[in-house]
Amino acid sequence: MILVTGATGSVGRETVQLLQAEGAEVAAVTRDPAAASLPAGAHVTSGDPSRPHTLASALGSIDAVLVSPRAVGGATAELLSLAARHGAQHAVVLSAATVQYPAGLPRFAAEFEAVEDAAKASGLAITLLRSADYAANALAWAPQIRQAGVVYGAYADAATSPIHPRDIAAVAVQALTGTRHEGRAYVLTGPQSLTQPEKVRLIGEATGLDLSFAEAAPEQVRQAMLTKGLPEEIPDRLLGSLADYARHPGPTTDTARQLLGRPALTFAEWGAENAAAFTSR
Repeated sequence: MILVTGATGSVGRETVQLLQAEGAEVAAVTRDPAAASLPAGAHVTSGDPSRPHTLASALGSIDAVLVSPRAVGGATAELLSLAARHGAQHAVVLSAATVQYPAGLPRFAAEFEAVEDAAKASGLAITLLRSADYAANALAWAPQIRQAGVVYGAYADAATSPIHPRDIAAVAVQALTGTRHEGRAYVLTGPQSLTQPEKVRLIGEATGLDLSFAEAAPEQVRQAMLTKGLPEEIPDRLLGSLADYARHPGPTTDTARQLLGRPALTFAEWGAENAAAFTSR
């Protein structure tokens, strides 16, 4: 059985679905099973992966673990040590491209490096998936788009190659169900480098809406986010990365295509699949 932490997140949910399509047994971890809406057939496991002892009863028949740092927090070493003692052999870690291609405030990349180091020290076979920004991050624009059709943001020229969460999940499934990816680290990106206005344009094409991007001063964006009650970490993480990507675009790799044997999914495809999120109130 494969344990998936962060099972209700954008990558975790896709991973659960793809694993089930492969016929694998899945233990999908969630803190709130009643609200998880996970696919039928998954073994929904109630627990908090940031407190691994709450998952002890689910680890008895686990062969591999998908580690989502957002779900596990600082408990990677404890979780994987517990999994190893119960017979797990392999862990796949969702990491970030900034570990290999620094951008933004160093402390955020250091958090992913710490997760990677904890995984490497676990004694399990490890696969690291260092992803670019997720296409799903654009959902943060949905309230602005629904309200006025204008996205206000800093650093319009910041360019990244956003990756569809399904492609990350598809690579994760390969790694979780086989052995050829053990000991490997992959930088996964989408196929196309896009600035923020280009992303907004593609969402407009997907939704049929007349959308625009309006550049705002970084401090204005920061204050707007804090006014909404977001912790300071969120604008710090976002604005630091955007400032660097405005000077030097983020990486674009062909790794997803090579591993999956098909073209990586585009941001336009993600937008078409998620158009309703930008139009439904």
